[in-house]
Amino acid sequence: MKLIAGVDIGNSTTEVCIGSVGEDGSFHFLSSASRITTGTKGTLPNVHGIKAALQEAMDQIRQPLEALDLVRLNEAAPVIGDTAMETITETIITESSMIGHNPSTPAGAGEAAGYLIHLENIWKGKPDVPYIVVASNKFSYEEVAARLNQHIPELDIRGLILQADEAVLVENRLNRQIPIIDEVRHIERVPEEKLAAIEVALPGTGIRMLSNPYGIATLLGLDAEETKAVTPIAKSLIGKRSAVVIRTPNGNIRENVLPAGEINFHGTQEIRVNIDTGADTIMDSLHKAGEIRDIDGQQNTNVGNMLNRIKKSMTDVATEGDHEARITDILAVDTMAPVEISGSLAGETCMEKAVGIAAMVKTKHLPMQKIAEKLEQELHIKAVVAGVEAVMAALGSLTTPGTRLPLAILDMGGGSTDAAVLETDGSVRTTHQAGAGELVTMLIQTELGLGSRTTAEQIKKYPMGKVESLFHMRLENGSMQFFEESIDPRYYGHVVLLAPGEMLKVEEDIPMEKILEVRREAKRKVFVRNAVRALEKVAPDHDLRKIPNVVLVGGSAEDFEIPEMLTEALAEYRIVCGRGNIRGTEGPRNAVATGLLMSYLSNK
Repeated sequence: MKLIAGVDIGNSTTEVCIGSVGEDGSFHFLSSASRITTGTKGTLPNVHGIKAALQEAMDQIRQPLEALDLVRLNEAAPVIGDTAMETITETIITESSMIGHNPSTPAGAGEAAGYLIHLENIWKGKPDVPYIVVASNKFSYEEVAARLNQHIPELDIRGLILQADEAVLVENRLNRQIPIIDEVRHIERVPEEKLAAIEVALPGTGIRMLSNPYGIATLLGLDAEETKAVTPIAKSLIGKRSAVVIRTPNGNIRENVLPAGEINFHGTQEIRVNIDTGADTIMDSLHKAGEIRDIDGQQNTNVGNMLNRIKKSMTDVATEGDHEARITDILAVDTMAPVEISGSLAGETCMEKAVGIAAMVKTKHLPMQKIAEKLEQELHIKAVVAGVEAVMAALGSLTTPGTRLPLAILDMGGGSTDAAVLETDGSVRTTHQAGAGELVTMLIQTELGLGSRTTAEQIKKYPMGKVESLFHMRLENGSMQFFEESIDPRYYGHVVLLAPGEMLKVEEDIPMEKILEVRREAKRKVFVRNAVRALEKVAPDHDLRKIPNVVLVGGSAEDFEIPEMLTEALAEYRIVCGRGNIRGTEGPRNAVATGLLMSYLSNK
């Protein structure tokens, strides 16, 4: 009896399947395992992940690694599916003439305009001049309130800016109610004797004057050009409860525009398209270009620099002497990205339209044979490269109960979406499309402004709830879940992700409805669009109605909502679509590794 291992190196995970082949040709699947892929897919660091996964699978059948007779690797060459997200928008670098701010705990209500004066210099104030006082955190809230009360009868004090988070504490001790802004981290940058406008809205409402460019112009006396310059600040403050805008020293504005740029498609037709036209136009241009040889961007532009970086990173993992990297496919999706306002005192951003791009890079060779040789050296087991990835996935998918030929598969991984159609005569058509789970994660992180990539990944994977009391939460579908024992008070009032067996708190203060909208839209933009695009390429006569059934495999097919989205999208073509269940036990995972073992039998 021989023990054979099939190894599928993916962008995110490495999966293995172990089977036994008897002398009489009998075959049995024995075990399977998966580990996180170590290094970039198709490079020598993959060996560490392969060995770990093989060890786990062999431990399940209580056999040493040395008992393996053969390891079969998926033929990941010559295409690497990699994703890159770049916010493609105009970058305007200015010497800011305005500064905006939005603390979370203001006090008072109303709007005011006046000249800035530091608390330590308040004794220099002049009667009949409107002032907004600036206090650093070296003053306690009692001291701030006492000094202001001392000078309120003689000076026209209209507002207060604090460095500390103490607006409410100061307000409770003042003899006159004024709008108060706190949490200004870089208060030392606030210039004295400059005109500023301050606004605090009533609870449950948003500011009106400082979220309107003309409102800022009214309070600060701006001309038309200056009003145009403050528009990004006004946009950044829409929906906020408080804000301060300061007119800084000279008001000079310099613009150094790095344009979004154009993408050049080198295919059957040479087509050029500007990023600013949006994702739909970009993808239409890609389709019109026909068979793509290469894609590049206009020099010294955002998109040109991005595509050059992708090519360079892929060239670095190619074999020695292979310095030609070509982009053979892209997926463009419209998104919104936070752009930091130059000169802001608290890192204010405004949301600007952007385009997310995933790129598929092809090199002449990948060191898959070197991976096989390194495995042989370290394990002393014969290792061979065998089987195109999409073909192996189609073979493995045939073990799903209820399937028959002709069969289409969608292999949705981390970096790429692969499709294949296996016909009754044994012929196979395959395609590799850029864009999958990693791009969805990047879109979620960008649109929600998350600091952590891990949080974005968790939002993609798990459903949500909002903890509204210590004994119940409202789930994202609107239903309520009640608990017999109290929920940890740290989760109270927060959105939580419902991972198996635990709750994960979302630290950012983002409404659950907003997270839900961004998550679902990101998955539709990437997975639904890419699935239809891939299936049209492999369908007979490019007609989706000629595909009877589609099996979803790969890590993203395990998602709690993507398969339902795809089933709904493909229903209009009368396609039977659902998650695969490889070998009736593995779910949508392990299709390629299983197919590698099946192809060994067919070769025999």
